[in-house]
Amino acid sequence: MQGTNDIRIIARPQPSPLKCDFEVDRPVVEGTVWFGDQGAAAGSPLAEKLFALQGVQSLLIRGTMVTVTRTADVEWITLAKAVGSAIRVQLQSGEMCVAPAALGGSQLDQSIRVRVQRILDEEINPAVAMHGGTISILDVQNGIVYVRMGGGCHGCASSTATLKQGVEQAVRAKVPEVVDILDTTDHAAGTNPYYAPH
Repeated sequence: MQGTNDIRIIARPQPSPLKCDFEVDRPVVEGTVWFGDQGAAAGSPLAEKLFALQGVQSLLIRGTMVTVTRTADVEWITLAKAVGSAIRVQLQSGEMCVAPAALGGSQLDQSIRVRVQRILDEEINPAVAMHGGTISILDVQNGIVYVRMGGGCHGCASSTATLKQGVEQAVRAKVPEVVDILDTTDHAAGTNPYYAPH
């Protein structure tokens, strides 16, 4: 069993300058939990500690990862050390990090699915339809959205850019608790495959 004094935490900045992942060498929670504000953190000791730090705006805690979104008026150079310290102190205490009632993984996934579907229906699919494409949700598990691209998007060489620069940015702006968006499409089998024989 790992000792509590040698807890390793690695900070990994996200593409968004306001977000940073803190990867811990042991589980923080089982499942996924989102705290959109300080009020939601009540009763969850780790979330309470993190929201007590100046500049913490929201939290996504899943497995061994704590994703912190900061406000624009603080910098990671000071906040990251305080976040790491708060996580370490909570784990060393041996007490739970998150209230069991907050771990409604399936409810969170269902909420994410409904809101992402609305974005696809109202914003994304009307735009990709102009190029003969469509994007649909296959599943949402622990905050990860699995999508399939069809029509003109199936096998299109621009599908990765569409997903990462268009879909992902639009979704993350309105549904920040999304952990990741993964394309499950077999693009090589599409009518416009990436690697078409010449």
